[in-house]
Amino acid sequence: MTNPAAFAAPPRRAGWLERPDARIRYEVTGEGPAIVFAHGLGGNLMSWWQQVAHFAPRYTCVAFSHRGFFPSTAPAEGPDPAAYAADLAALVDELGLGDIRIICQSMGGWTGVEYALLRPGRVRALVLGATTGTLDPRQMREPERSRLKTWQEESAAAREAGLKRNINPAAGARMAAEQPALYHLYNHVYGLTSGFDREAVRARLQVGRNRAPESFAAAQCPLLFIPSEEDIVLPPFAARAMASVIPGARCAVLHKVGHSGHFERASAFNALVDAFFEEIGA
Repeated sequence: MTNPAAFAAPPRRAGWLERPDARIRYEVTGEGPAIVFAHGLGGNLMSWWQQVAHFAPRYTCVAFSHRGFFPSTAPAEGPDPAAYAADLAALVDELGLGDIRIICQSMGGWTGVEYALLRPGRVRALVLGATTGTLDPRQMREPERSRLKTWQEESAAAREAGLKRNINPAAGARMAAEQPALYHLYNHVYGLTSGFDREAVRARLQVGRNRAPESFAAAQCPLLFIPSEEDIVLPPFAARAMASVIPGARCAVLHKVGHSGHFERASAFNALVDAFFEEIGA
């Protein structure tokens, strides 16, 4: 048992990265090899509270808010995902992090995949939670590719039905029913960001989602997909299909969990990441 009188919390500091057209807020917690966390469309740097607490005793944990997401700023026309990887590169350089590990969720996958391709061999490990980033499910192998149309129809119906019951699709019905306090917190984090059209950002994400899965081999980094079994935002079956054609890629499914598995089942998510890091020596 930890002695409270002798316990020392990991060091923490926060700051701003100045970009030509935006200010990026970041927090650095802990010491050791660097992990950078890239949040989804429904989040901000606070989304990773359960991961930072878990990893900070052993790693330098860098959580940031993408441009436009609270409290970061964006140009008047709103955030453009095409700028995310360059923002991350500037942050890595500003903090002198060198080679990094990246843990992403949903929209953050666009940042992680593009950064890894921008700087081949500089990412020690990449984790894609409930996302394939810019890797395009429409270009994955069969028979999974043929499942997309049916999944899209069924997931759209599920999202519509959930919204009628006040369910945020990015959190999901299971979180709302089984962990109402956590679901309430999720919606608080979600609501901190305002001032632009999230659907416009989602459309930009889809435009940028155009890479063949095999193209990720150029990044030269180990990759772990962690799809969420009950995801109704992004197709969970795409991860295993892509992992089979990407050298060094693995896939580990989070069962009975919605789109934000890192938030809903943090202990299970963290354990999968720990096992992956141990396996590859990261």
